[in-house]
Amino acid sequence: MTTQNLAATYPADTRTRFIFDDMPVRGLHVRLENVWQHIVKQKHYPAAIRRALGELLAAGALLSSNLKIDGTLIVQVQGQGRLKMLVVEATSEQTVRATARWDEHADITDDESLTDLLGDSSVFVLTLQPKDAEPWQGVVPLEGDSIAQMLMNYMKRSEQLDTHIVLAASDTSVGGLLVQRLPEEEIDDEAWNHVSTLAQTVTTDELTDLDAQHVLYRLFHETPPRVFEPENIEFACTCSRGKVSDMLLMLGGEEVGGVVAEQGSIAVDCDFCHEKYVFDETDVNALFGANVASAVREEAQRIQ
Repeated sequence: MTTQNLAATYPADTRTRFIFDDMPVRGLHVRLENVWQHIVKQKHYPAAIRRALGELLAAGALLSSNLKIDGTLIVQVQGQGRLKMLVVEATSEQTVRATARWDEHADITDDESLTDLLGDSSVFVLTLQPKDAEPWQGVVPLEGDSIAQMLMNYMKRSEQLDTHIVLAASDTSVGGLLVQRLPEEEIDDEAWNHVSTLAQTVTTDELTDLDAQHVLYRLFHETPPRVFEPENIEFACTCSRGKVSDMLLMLGGEEVGGVVAEQGSIAVDCDFCHEKYVFDETDVNALFGANVASAVREEAQRIQ
């Protein structure tokens, strides 16, 4: 039976923890199918950008497993080239969402590298946004030519823990595998090199088509880890009319009133789920507590 046929029998959208009892190494496996298909239907992503976004989605699902507080982990890759931004948000409630922004008029071939798409001065941004506390953010220049390599370099620098990450994305699903030395535990280099080398042998098809049990058996059947019950991951968008209202207030009455005076309303689309929020003149006036559109019209007549 092929891995493609096997994939249909596996539970989709799960994250699975595992640990090696005979060495201080922990790990995570993630595979997202329904979630990924929901995300890629929102926009017509070029293949190279779709692949990078899928890998970052798998990475966000892996990294958010360490959230010890209620909140959101936001993982971003920002560039100055044809690819402007990849962003994944993963919450402590085991939900994720993701999107990308790029120059939609640019020519992007299917096999373009991530570094070429991002251009110079690209950065990796990791933001922890607790529900009831101030956010924390780390920003570092990107080092590496793949999402996995960029993350490994970031974690080596910030957490100073040996970590190996493998990520994969196909048209139908994404997957990821992370193995990491436990903090404050000793492990000889030979044992760690053995585990990380085995992790490197996992293929794209295995990560995108197989569940954790089968992947881990194929990799570590000689020293099998203890595998915990999988967690379900779901797509959820946190956009709301209230959040869009707050954004319009930040733009200011003059700018928002100008759009409404010219177009009759102002519409905002969510980048993540494409929900459209429309505010007409009555809505905008109620939001600002003043007739901002009329004020713009009167000012335009005055200066004519």
